[in-house]
Amino acid sequence: MSHTHLHRHEVHPVIVIGSGPAGLTAALYAGRANLAPIVFEGDQPGGQLTITTEVENYPGFENGIQGPEMMEVLRRQATRFGAVCKFETVTSVDFSKRPFTVHAGEKKYHADTVIISTGARAKMLDLPSEELYMGYGVSACATCDGFFFKNQDVLIVGGGDTAMEEANYLTHFCNSVTLVHRRDHFRASKIMFERAKANAKIHWRINQEIIEVLGTMDDKGRKMVNGAILRNTVSGATEQVATNGVFVAIGHSPNTELFRGLIDMNEVGYIETKGKTSFTNIPGVFACGDCQDHVYRQAVTAAGTGCVAAIDAERFLAANPLLYGYEPSHDPTDAIMEEEIPHQL
Repeated sequence: MSHTHLHRHEVHPVIVIGSGPAGLTAALYAGRANLAPIVFEGDQPGGQLTITTEVENYPGFENGIQGPEMMEVLRRQATRFGAVCKFETVTSVDFSKRPFTVHAGEKKYHADTVIISTGARAKMLDLPSEELYMGYGVSACATCDGFFFKNQDVLIVGGGDTAMEEANYLTHFCNSVTLVHRRDHFRASKIMFERAKANAKIHWRINQEIIEVLGTMDDKGRKMVNGAILRNTVSGATEQVATNGVFVAIGHSPNTELFRGLIDMNEVGYIETKGKTSFTNIPGVFACGDCQDHVYRQAVTAAGTGCVAAIDAERFLAANPLLYGYEPSHDPTDAIMEEEIPHQL
């Protein structure tokens, strides 16, 4: 891989693409390692947590914290240590030569390492009413929000393993869980389907789909879901049902279109990382957060991988001092044997 001749001051040691807990934690660690990271926050600054109202399961906030507020705290913490956050979207990247090139807006940036933290987005039903009540009874994350529906009745939409798993999970809190599926056969594995079938708290609405989420708004402007309109996909008949919440479990899409064909991904677009590291197949390009994690998808796990990516990037730069002219802020062999990580180009 050739190394383009640029003045060193034109090349950033680390560029982070995407924000959220993963990108901002990566920026925090890279900033503290004196790497002056640039963070491109993209079209949803702060990531998926900015559409979450209450976050109660992030360690350290015993009384919970609002998602947008938490991201603002994390952003301030990262910038305090030298990270620069730009509210711009990266439009293209070139990983074929070094330093790497990142295009954002009208400008071109160069970087020795790139950390990808572009996240994922839940697939939704694309109903205006669903968007209206998002975070106020409509959720795309049962493990995040199930707790708020104690002793209530909820609907869950989907037919795959995630829907079965989340329906079972919700029965720990909810009075009843009604699974709505537009077909009469399920993508879910037999074992997951049978487990849900055996749960007496789960009711079934087969060959049905939600066409509208219903709710109220009180005099203080607070929104609350109180029902939904279901349509039978065979007969076309519609029916109004009462419910306290609607969980959408029809899958996620990683925000990785930008990197398609440039780095290794699985068949649905999640970036492949090596072992427990954040290394991609291109040395110097790292991935963290939900763009590479389709299993856990929690703020705390995303933040953890953001830390991993920053440490991997720092050690990668430190292991190639002649190429990058970077002196480590501490001895990179302190915590890890050099040969454990594939640093060398």
